[in-house]
Amino acid sequence: MAYKKVTMEKPSPFNGLEWIVAKDEGLLEKEGLDVEFIDHGTPVETDLKLTNAWNQVSSARGHAEAAERGEANMFNACEWGNYRRSQDSTVGARQIGRRACTPCGAIVVPPWSDIYTPQQLANKTIAVPFHAGTHYLALQMLEGFVPRDMVKVVSSGGKVKRYRSMMDGTVDACTVTEPWNTVADKAGCRVIVQAFYNGTDVATPEIDTETYAAINRALSQAVRRLNADKKSYVHYFIDLDPAEEVKALTVNDFNLNRLVYIEPGTPIPEDELERTYNWMVSWDLIGQGLCSDDLVNTRVAAMADD
Repeated sequence: MAYKKVTMEKPSPFNGLEWIVAKDEGLLEKEGLDVEFIDHGTPVETDLKLTNAWNQVSSARGHAEAAERGEANMFNACEWGNYRRSQDSTVGARQIGRRACTPCGAIVVPPWSDIYTPQQLANKTIAVPFHAGTHYLALQMLEGFVPRDMVKVVSSGGKVKRYRSMMDGTVDACTVTEPWNTVADKAGCRVIVQAFYNGTDVATPEIDTETYAAINRALSQAVRRLNADKKSYVHYFIDLDPAEEVKALTVNDFNLNRLVYIEPGTPIPEDELERTYNWMVSWDLIGQGLCSDDLVNTRVAAMADD
């Protein structure tokens, strides 16, 4: 079987460690796949005045950037963001299945903060990455504690700026994923609320069912290796992040229970898709009147799962 060439937007350990392991350990190659990682992303400028102004920021500034300029035919990101990117795509990119990596996202405050509970985050500035996972996660986690008009998320740029803007007092709180959960732990920061969240694979029409099925066979092998010995792979979080706060970590600092990997490529259940879409509409995170085919390549998703 000759599979399509896969040009995957370069994953990070927090959202695609299974891809990194599968490539480094030859699992993709064993499936006959030619996979190239493509650098991507135009950094979103930090603008702490952009409170709840996510529609002023392109959903393809980070994830999807290489796909939208025609250099990549796959990427993965949080499921909420990929609903929005599927709506916005100019190259027909659609979700095709859930990714294996299931990150733990949290809202944290510095050690000296007088915030101890989610209710106390009302009208406090929370630095998030607009259209990335913990942006949406923060809204979902907080709306059970705080009226929507008192949720104040601000555009934060990347993880380093987000964390440092909290630690220097520019904002009251920020969101983190690994390895920054661990950085925050080591600095004595408090977790106010946290949860795990789904991500999905997105592909242009170039990726067919046979190619996606082969990818998932390789990634499934990587997931089994990760789940059998997570500690052996934690070094990737340190090795691939240049920030000095991360370089100060050791593998023993990590809470392995925050590293969750599931079977890759499972379709989004229809009822969850509908609930998620309606929730996003309610926050003006996506347009009204879309159907499943606007958000998911249902043919590839269904056949790849057979």
